[in-house]
Amino acid sequence: MHRTANRSSQPVATLIALLAALLSVATPAMAARIKDLAAVKGVRDNQLVGYGIVVGLNGTGDGKNAAFTTNGLANLMRNMGVKIDPQEIKVKNVASVIVTAKLPPFVKGGQAIDVTLSSVGDATSLQGGTLLATPLKGLDNQVYAIAQGAISIGGFEVQGAQAGRQKNHLTVARIPAGATVEQEVPVSFAQKKNIAITLGNSDFTTANRMAGAINHALKGNYATARDGATVEVTVPEQFKDKEIALLATLENLEVTPDRTAKVVLDERTGTVVMGESVRLNALALSHGNLSLQITPKPPATPPSPEKIMVTGDNGQKLVNFAEGTSLGEVVRALNAVGVAPRDLIAIFQTMKASGALQAELEII
Repeated sequence: MHRTANRSSQPVATLIALLAALLSVATPAMAARIKDLAAVKGVRDNQLVGYGIVVGLNGTGDGKNAAFTTNGLANLMRNMGVKIDPQEIKVKNVASVIVTAKLPPFVKGGQAIDVTLSSVGDATSLQGGTLLATPLKGLDNQVYAIAQGAISIGGFEVQGAQAGRQKNHLTVARIPAGATVEQEVPVSFAQKKNIAITLGNSDFTTANRMAGAINHALKGNYATARDGATVEVTVPEQFKDKEIALLATLENLEVTPDRTAKVVLDERTGTVVMGESVRLNALALSHGNLSLQITPKPPATPPSPEKIMVTGDNGQKLVNFAEGTSLGEVVRALNAVGVAPRDLIAIFQTMKASGALQAELEII
């Protein structure tokens, strides 16, 4: 019995030990390219959507209660010159789907893009089906692509006399390169006097560093941080009519991003992720059989290391740390007394509520 309990707790202890080891290593902030931190304003994907009909299913299509499927099929047949009453349609090899796609920037007419199909009726499987020609529209109600072709669900379903087996999701499918672009979204940088670069994660320090790196590379005061997410660049005279060359130069510049102290908790899985810059104030905490205390010396006494006192079932009592204790060091101390990840989540939430945790706490 004793050996079994040790084996079952070993993965948890290993996880906490690995987390503590990662946090205890102080690594310098790494520089990243501007293209990995930000994007040029106006250069983005555009969402496309359309309603389509999938045919050729092996009795796994929508039932007769899905009126939109029978009406859609009747309209399709009518456009082909075949008149039929929707009430007379009782086929099970047809399904209605919503077709979605992303139209990348700078894509040209005639190029192909991937599409995703999602069943909207009571079809049980889209396996083996073929999507009929489906117009894909943008938010402006203009048709930008036409999708059609044999679909792939990336899974299977097997039914036997006694049991069945299913892998992956059978009512969502894809068609790689299944849509042909019919209309382009115009994006041009020609004759632009200013180009805006937007950060993926807003931060005033990072934006200011980015503007400084651009000015250093261009040897002039051309970039200005307008806010925490936008850096505006005035096109230099030597890059007139060469805006793409300017962007190629700027996107490869390296900037060291500033990081916010943050702890992310996933209560469903017990996952805890935190940065090395998370710090703690003095606190005293009790959680079950665990007692933890961070006690700085009074201001009148000479500076000395902070003490973290951890008391657990194994009798370990005292660990010394330098002033400005990091959460990673606390995690390592908690690991010494066998604290589980879910206990860490409860402890972090309590620390944040008390004001002792100097970081943003996000629960997902």
